[in-house]
Amino acid sequence: MKNILISFFLFSSVPFTPLPKKNTQLSLSTVPTHGNVFIITIDGFRWQEIFNGADSVLMADERFTPDPAYSEMLYWDNDLKERRKKLMPFFWNILAVKGQLYGNRNFDNKVNTANLYSISYPGYNEILTGTTDALISSNSRKVNPNINILEYLDAKPAFRGKVAAFTSWDIFPFILNSDRNNLVINSGYTAMTQTSISLQQQLINKVQEEAVYEKTATRYDELTFLTAKEYIREYRPRVVFLGLGETDELAHQRRYDLYLDQANKTDKMIAELWHWVQTTPGYKDNTTFIITTDHGRGKRKEKWVSHGEFIKGSSQTWLAVMGPGISSKGEIKDSQQLYQQQLSQTIAAMLGEDFPVEITTSSVTLR
Repeated sequence: MKNILISFFLFSSVPFTPLPKKNTQLSLSTVPTHGNVFIITIDGFRWQEIFNGADSVLMADERFTPDPAYSEMLYWDNDLKERRKKLMPFFWNILAVKGQLYGNRNFDNKVNTANLYSISYPGYNEILTGTTDALISSNSRKVNPNINILEYLDAKPAFRGKVAAFTSWDIFPFILNSDRNNLVINSGYTAMTQTSISLQQQLINKVQEEAVYEKTATRYDELTFLTAKEYIREYRPRVVFLGLGETDELAHQRRYDLYLDQANKTDKMIAELWHWVQTTPGYKDNTTFIITTDHGRGKRKEKWVSHGEFIKGSSQTWLAVMGPGISSKGEIKDSQQLYQQQLSQTIAAMLGEDFPVEITTSSVTLR
């Protein structure tokens, strides 16, 4: 088994070495097992904004921020700690107090993609399958041959029918290989159509069908969030994947002001979901949140709008975790190196399972 992050979350911040070529396994004998895990991704959101708040250079450039004074009023403070709280209040007022945040490279605390490409499909494949498949090198609608942690869990009796994925980007049915499994997957502007849906979900379906005139490959995150929350309320899954995508879309549109706005909205959505979890029997004190991103973005002023194999900074990511049994270490400042590739096994370990990476359809039975 590849190294997993669980021991860092629960116990100490021992310097972490790069992934070994041979599979190794850390002892999980003292790791508590918890009931539910929610995995949340914020597409293409940089570590720089997580840990430093709004970038004054990008916010002052009218090519990226047409009204700098307005964005400065909302998100700027000369004090770094106050500035990042303005942008991501839940992250820094709650998560940083009760959980752990990794990836502040100002302290040589690094999280990276292990795949070479630093774009979305390879990034999500890495997070969810623990593999860096060299043949997955683009965002094309290619069916993923690699088994993902969601379908692996859903095939087990304890999790059957208790795993679901909700994503803004409509490529996820290919990433998760929906033809191969019976996962609940709702992506893009697809309506929820299970046998029995609530009145609230019917209204959400109606809004996204009738009120959104120009449907792109990425659904509005608010609709994805509302769909996910309503499903969770109605069906109580144990494992949820929530893939939010507008931050990346707005960055590609070269709108730093809107990118910041969406990050702030995303922080509020995660806060709302956490509040619901902590006030709902069965989820309260029994649910872990893992929050991360699929890739970074360019470090330089002219490159922040893009990402990819040849754009410096694109492989630089971050990771946040909070839940029962997770020690309250806050912002991790120790020098260490973590990889997105390690997350699938970490998720499994948190649920008391062992997910073997690089498995194929011939080595696991999917229902």
